[in-house]
Amino acid sequence: MIRFRDRGARGHARRGWAESWFSFSFGDHFDPRNMGFRSLRVLNEDIITPGAGFPAHAHENMEIVTYVLSGTLRHEDDLGNGALIEPGDVQRMSAGTGIRHSEFNPSASERAHLLQIWIIPDRRCLDPGYEQKRFSPTEQRNQLITVASADGDDDGAVTIHQDARILLGRLDDGAIVTHRLATGRGAWLQVARGLIALNDTEMRESDGAAIEGESELVIEALTDAEILLFDLA
Repeated sequence: MIRFRDRGARGHARRGWAESWFSFSFGDHFDPRNMGFRSLRVLNEDIITPGAGFPAHAHENMEIVTYVLSGTLRHEDDLGNGALIEPGDVQRMSAGTGIRHSEFNPSASERAHLLQIWIIPDRRCLDPGYEQKRFSPTEQRNQLITVASADGDDDGAVTIHQDARILLGRLDDGAIVTHRLATGRGAWLQVARGLIALNDTEMRESDGAAIEGESELVIEALTDAEILLFDLA
């Protein structure tokens, strides 16, 4: 079964310096029918204006993954980490017992466009942690690569504390990739850019799909496209 979620059905918020869309309930946007999917709790698409950002704020007991689609994001946290996150980078914070961080668009002219992903960890009160890795466009071209998983370095990916994998693919127009789901597992597919067909059903940029009871996913790029696939216990 595949339950498609049109981009227009997401929650939406506009601040003076940012615009956000919420696939699931988040902040002031409450949708009891969409509280997450399996361990995937938050999937937000944010656009931050030049020179603005989220001031320091706290999180606990969540695996937070940031993926920048365009522009640059400046990260700082109370663990002493400071880094620029750019397209091709995947950043993971384990909030655990508590972490404070800020995110800022350092550009004077370019917007930062990003996806914020929260995954519920498999246990509470972990030590807070930070990790960031770069994945080149050639690695992602016309294939799905694992960029976050419980195995972490064994996959060449960042480590998340949950039985989940995040796969990323950049597809040329006409390319086809497949993904097999083990019995009992589910998946969420998010279209970051372009137009695709998932098992012959068309999806547009920012559309999502919750997938259960399917053994194989066939993803065809109908234009150049970028996708994220969450394989979840």
